[in-house]
Amino acid sequence: MSEPVTVMVVDDHPIWREGVARDLTERGCRVVATAPDADAAVRIAPAARPQVVLMDLNLGATSGVAAISGILAKLPDTRVLVLSASGEHADVLDAVTAGASGYLVKSASAEELLDAVHRIAGGFPVFTPGLAGLVLGEYRRLAAEPARRENATVPALTERETEVLRLVAKGMTAKQIGERLVLSHRTVESHVQNTLRKLQLHNRSQLVRYAIEQGIAGGD
Repeated sequence: MSEPVTVMVVDDHPIWREGVARDLTERGCRVVATAPDADAAVRIAPAARPQVVLMDLNLGATSGVAAISGILAKLPDTRVLVLSASGEHADVLDAVTAGASGYLVKSASAEELLDAVHRIAGGFPVFTPGLAGLVLGEYRRLAAEPARRENATVPALTERETEVLRLVAKGMTAKQIGERLVLSHRTVESHVQNTLRKLQLHNRSQLVRYAIEQGIAGGD
């Protein structure tokens, strides 16, 4: 039997926070921490080391967007799933730009939320219907801007780094990539870290965005 997905729940409303944590626990997840605001989330996450951080964006003095960046700077392999009352396009794009792997509105059912948590933990992006097209469309729009193409300085990646990056963009884990390319988990992680350093990025979500913008994400 597979291990339960570990989750941290971040929301400034105690009843909502506790209710979501209870629902996830009853459905087989393991809630390793909760936090009432962005600052607490960034402080607590490194010790809890959740696979998935489920969080709101409206968290008081410090925004959820800042919390996403702060958490992923410390835990680059953790995935962030935003659960927000807002479906505004600007909020969605800000969250994804900060590194979120998914975005659901709070009208989602408990079953939809559970499915999203498992998919996010498995490396797949998840968005409320209608938002996935928005995100991909925005990436493609940015990549197509003439000035962006002409002025961009693209760091040189090795053939193997590019191959690993393409598989990361498909949502594959280091173990899956290693099996696909007949490499050790340590070697795959080394390629990922080298690529992050070369591109001056901080986490896998940013790598996925880069791969889409550069046209690396396609293919088998």
